[in-house]
Amino acid sequence: MKAVVIGSGSWGTGLAQVLCDNKVDVTIYGNCESEINDINENHRNSKYFGGIQIHPDLKATTDINVVKGSDIVVLSVPTIAIESVCKQIDEILDKKTIIVNTSKGFHPETFERMSCVIRENISEEHLSSVVSLIGPSHAEEVVIRMLTTICAVSLNEEDAKTVQETFSNEYLRIYTGTDEIGSEVGVAVKNAIALASGILSGLGYGDNTRAALMTRGLMEMTRFGVAMGGKKETFMGMTGIGDLIVTCTSQHSRNFQAGYEIGKAGTAKIFWETNTKTVEGVRTAKAVHEKARELGIDMPIVNEIYAVLFENKNARESAKQLMTRDLKPEMVF
Repeated sequence: MKAVVIGSGSWGTGLAQVLCDNKVDVTIYGNCESEINDINENHRNSKYFGGIQIHPDLKATTDINVVKGSDIVVLSVPTIAIESVCKQIDEILDKKTIIVNTSKGFHPETFERMSCVIRENISEEHLSSVVSLIGPSHAEEVVIRMLTTICAVSLNEEDAKTVQETFSNEYLRIYTGTDEIGSEVGVAVKNAIALASGILSGLGYGDNTRAALMTRGLMEMTRFGVAMGGKKETFMGMTGIGDLIVTCTSQHSRNFQAGYEIGKAGTAKIFWETNTKTVEGVRTAKAVHEKARELGIDMPIVNEIYAVLFENKNARESAKQLMTRDLKPEMVF
């Protein structure tokens, strides 16, 4: 089997090493020459993992033509780049290929889920199916082979099983799933909730606050996901509450880190002036806020995140308003 990972960032490198550990013929494609050279010459990806040594047999290239003849192509790039990358590799692929999506978000203009974007931009003659490899995970832990469990979610159960078997080993366990809508919505919306978790931590709030946020955030994720066509039970699994927990509580999370800086500053002004990283929760908060308003779905947490990010609302005032909403019974599914 031949596999190519598109993206030489942290998660692309981590997943490529998994495949290398599993004795799969795998190559990383990236457009950053310094990262590619670091992987090939030093067996490191210092930009993301410092001095951590990665598998000595892992190879990387800046030649996109490496995807030709692949059985599996893993897309490990930001959501904003998925469409253009798919169009590019579709011109090179020469057979039906399993496309593995790892991005967690929505198309910035059409609000489509990533699996839909991929299917629209990879021709039928080159696409076996889309499998989303998603769930509670940080590359910083996978790359040092810490025990991790995620899901291979697809409308094509056979391809999901192929991905499950290809990636699973003694430190990475893969479950399969078929609720594409619920899973993709869950892993996307939790990024926005994780921003809120970071904001509250930056404001100085503690465990009680975070527990309340994650619980009520889960309700918003579920309410929104079911309205979009997902199954409510999906949100009790790896791509729902699992991913929500890890992203809301981990210092590895870019969304948590960004939120923390906003909370410390009190507003998002400095974040917009200084941020250079991809923070998927920012785009997700905007997209979900607008879609929920269009559909008439009540999402008070997401609404306040949107107000802090895009309306320059004071973060502490947002937290206060969430706490002083009209009192009501707890509504759970």
